[in-house]
Amino acid sequence: MGGCANSNPFTRRQHGLNRLGRVAMTFIKTSGLALIIAVLSALSASNARAEDAFVGPVEAVKIAVEAYIYGYPLITFDMVRKQQTNVAAPDAEHAPMGQMIKMRTYPAVDNHCCAAPNADTLYTESWLDVSKEPYVISVPDMGDRYYILPMLDGWSNVFFVAGSHTTGGKAHTYAITGPGWSGVLPEGVKKVKSPTAMVWLLGRIYSSGTPDDYAAVHALQDKFAIVPLSAYGKPYAPPPGVVDPAVDMRTAVRKEVEALDITDYLAYLARLMKTNPPTKADAPMVAKMARIGLVPGQDFDPTKLNFLDRVIIQVVPKLALLEMGVHLKRQKTTDGWLYFTKGVGDFGTDYLLRGMANLLGPGWNRPQDAVYPLSLKDAHGDDYNGADHKYVIHFDKGQLPPAEAFWSLTMYDGDFFFVPNVLNRYDLAQRDPLVVNPDGSVDLYIQAESPGAGKEANWLPAPKGKFVLVMRIYTPRKEAPSILNGTWTPPPVKRAD
Repeated sequence: MGGCANSNPFTRRQHGLNRLGRVAMTFIKTSGLALIIAVLSALSASNARAEDAFVGPVEAVKIAVEAYIYGYPLITFDMVRKQQTNVAAPDAEHAPMGQMIKMRTYPAVDNHCCAAPNADTLYTESWLDVSKEPYVISVPDMGDRYYILPMLDGWSNVFFVAGSHTTGGKAHTYAITGPGWSGVLPEGVKKVKSPTAMVWLLGRIYSSGTPDDYAAVHALQDKFAIVPLSAYGKPYAPPPGVVDPAVDMRTAVRKEVEALDITDYLAYLARLMKTNPPTKADAPMVAKMARIGLVPGQDFDPTKLNFLDRVIIQVVPKLALLEMGVHLKRQKTTDGWLYFTKGVGDFGTDYLLRGMANLLGPGWNRPQDAVYPLSLKDAHGDDYNGADHKYVIHFDKGQLPPAEAFWSLTMYDGDFFFVPNVLNRYDLAQRDPLVVNPDGSVDLYIQAESPGAGKEANWLPAPKGKFVLVMRIYTPRKEAPSILNGTWTPPPVKRAD
């Protein structure tokens, strides 16, 4: 993790600074942010400088860590955008900017673009740049087919949701406008204002995954249309995309972000903030970032920091990632499940929650649209490991996940990607013909080997190694039993052996 925190660009006469960096890295590995700040304070005091205009190493590290976490979703989104749009023409999983990605099947098992993909819906999405003009998206009549089309800004906040349970199944037309746009829209077109130039339309259309149902969803996907406002109502052929051979199309986005050193990271963030401005509520954070040369609308100015500070902040990526990881571990779990019923999708100024959520995977829905219980450990508090144990999750009669749309339970490896298996089965879901026990309860078997022919319908294949589980509850019930008000909670995952 991290970029060049371990690099050593100094000469022998700078051995003192090298030593400081080694001390810092040792403490990072053993003690985390609080202790490294204390060490820096002591070292800073013993090497007091006359340049009072500079921030100083302690403040520089603290502010840079906050800036890293603050900017994490924006940089993550942009890297996802690059991977998904770096093609000349649409294919199964990509499309140029301003065109529709119409995934015809569930994501492939080796698709590592976005962590935590689902095997319940066919993604129907688009990346837009509305800095110059609005884009108009036409949603067809979806009938009673479940769909959800959240519109996310560059900071990963959901600013509008079209969908079965929000706007209904009838056809709708929306114009997505940028933060500075003003003008008149055609009749029948609803204005939806984006806070940022970057917009991710992250649509999902339910599919049972059978060939016939895939075909039915494909017909709906093909009725979606998206065009620039200037082309609306006119014949329009989208221009071919420009392919950048420097874009890494295979490496997981999370690993790409972690590979950036702090100087490149802050420069990248500064470029993105020119068209994706902070909100008014971010003013205190903006003031802090200005002290290290990071000002919205301007290029990053590292000269705000002196040489020592620029050296010290090379440790920031590791510290910031550590902070987000620690924040995840601090979250309260219920029977081993971590989930959020408020805050996500509309993060406000909770930058640490926002960063942590995007570290897990970009593109969160609001809780009223979907809740995603996550389980990293079994009922004993131990990591899941399919080589050592078999597991079972037991639902009492009438206690399957309470969803108005549908639910599923998905298996991922430790990096939140699908696990190859002999059944090509990546989740168990409401659509599956699950075997019900004589008392009406349901057991789901989570293990590497088949539980036997009579139980295989309820088998979620696990790897012979570490894994994690994600439950999805689309359109959670509002009334009891409901995960939203705590009248229903996911049952623990217990060892079956």
